[in-house]
Amino acid sequence: MEKRPYVTREQAEEIAKQYPTPFYLYDEAGIRRNAQAVKDAFSWNKGFREYFAVKATPNPSIMKIMLDYDFGFDCSSMSELLLAEAVGAKGEYIMFSSNETPAEEYAKAAELGGIINLDDITHIPFLEEIIGPAFPKTMSCRFNPGGVFTMSNGIMDNPGDSKYGMTKEQLFDAYAQLKDHGVENFGLHAFLASNTVSNEYYPILAAQLFELAKEAHEKLGIHFSFINLSGGVGVPYRPGEEANDIFAIGKGVQEQYEKILVPAGMGDLAIYCEMGRYMLAPYGALITRAIHEKHIYKEYIGVDACAANLMRPAMYGAYHHITVLGKEDAPCDQVYDVVGSLCENNDKFAIDRKLPKIDKGDLLFIHDAGAHGFAMGYNYNGRLWSAELLLCEDGSVKEIRRAQTLQDYFATFDRTEYADKLLGK
Repeated sequence: MEKRPYVTREQAEEIAKQYPTPFYLYDEAGIRRNAQAVKDAFSWNKGFREYFAVKATPNPSIMKIMLDYDFGFDCSSMSELLLAEAVGAKGEYIMFSSNETPAEEYAKAAELGGIINLDDITHIPFLEEIIGPAFPKTMSCRFNPGGVFTMSNGIMDNPGDSKYGMTKEQLFDAYAQLKDHGVENFGLHAFLASNTVSNEYYPILAAQLFELAKEAHEKLGIHFSFINLSGGVGVPYRPGEEANDIFAIGKGVQEQYEKILVPAGMGDLAIYCEMGRYMLAPYGALITRAIHEKHIYKEYIGVDACAANLMRPAMYGAYHHITVLGKEDAPCDQVYDVVGSLCENNDKFAIDRKLPKIDKGDLLFIHDAGAHGFAMGYNYNGRLWSAELLLCEDGSVKEIRRAQTLQDYFATFDRTEYADKLLGK
């Protein structure tokens, strides 16, 4: 897959006059095209709904776009529940999938009428202490099959080492307990692999969950209203990698649905998913400016962003493609480490990366940062969070989150002894 930026150098320079680098820039047109494709790919299922994973890009302006396609929100914390509420989501448009959950968060999810997706069987008595013995009519449970999860291209992930979900025995016991608490409509959820770039993942996972739901239905006499395939559908971070085909994925799930669920009389079951990375990663970029160059044992380009703005390369060794704006077609005949300002040697956006010659002042477009990018930011070394901007369909630019200021950073110190001095009061 070719990596091309969705802004020119001239556009980016014009934006930077008003919003200094570094900043995140999201592509509204791309987000909308992708959302419609997801909706179309699963249109065969009457109850289908994408629950956008708020954790990936927790911004209400982005979430509002999702609502335009009748999508809901997968929330995992109080803040995410409040964001969903703020954009107008409630009831079945909220899926609350959390772990080690504080009591007040369960209470808020119940207040909003969201679907609670239980991570562990011990959360059932915990939830009863919070909301009483009469549970919501619809609830879900998270399954962990253990072992390793494999596809035709080899081992993909190791659910047995994951902290999430219940064993099969616990799952069936949980369903029986929930039935005793008045639950009438059940859901099943599992997340077995991350960032799969394969059209096989969802269909294979769906087949496993369909068989499991069928067995629970027959043994426990319970009605499943949905199966949540969660996230895990990935994006190609490297040029040349083949992207997932969401229509092939949707068709693969449909084939398993018709093979397993329809003959079992479960053809009214809705398919849910909760993608974050697939929905947003390719449609967000971190734009940063080259401000230094260093020539020692290696060639370094220093930029005004750092791992505090995008931590995936430092944390995971993740690859993010970099385009030097205005030099898209120039030969990549230089080898650089592209680095930030943190006092950590892993603060590198690229290591030994072949790039065009970079001059101080050049703008770098760091691709595929629209999910788990800004959201994972932090303040180490006192570095501040950047602004988030939306490149609107009409070509205008809208600030959807302002850059953090020193006043923001210092505001939570003790007011009388420290904050007022730091804020110049």
